[in-house]
Amino acid sequence: MTNAELASSKGNVCIHASAIAKIAGYAATMSYGVVGMAYRSKTDTVANLLKRENLSKGIAVTVSDDNKITIDVHVIILYGLNINVIGKSIMKNVKYEVSHMTGLEVEHVNVCVEGFRVQEQE
Repeated sequence: MTNAELASSKGNVCIHASAIAKIAGYAATMSYGVVGMAYRSKTDTVANLLKRENLSKGIAVTVSDDNKITIDVHVIILYGLNINVIGKSIMKNVKYEVSHMTGLEVEHVNVCVEGFRVQEQE
């Protein structure tokens, strides 16, 4: 992860990639059908559902030299929903929230569905 930097006449603003990741994680989890963020270590074959405090672990942020952002989002979604529609919704929400809160251009949002969660019957 690298940092994004915005220059103005009054000085520079440095936005750490982990701050961008938290914004993206929050936006992704607020999307319909998303159960939570997923994290898979290099040794694990199964994705783990992350708690709210660790939203940024399921996100990878890359900042290019010209301050354009690429975000990889790893999620677990509800079983039975249209993956394509959920993915597009996540992309739109993440792109909007990160752009709105940071003022930076989000070039790409890549959504990786790591698993499904079956909703419990009552």
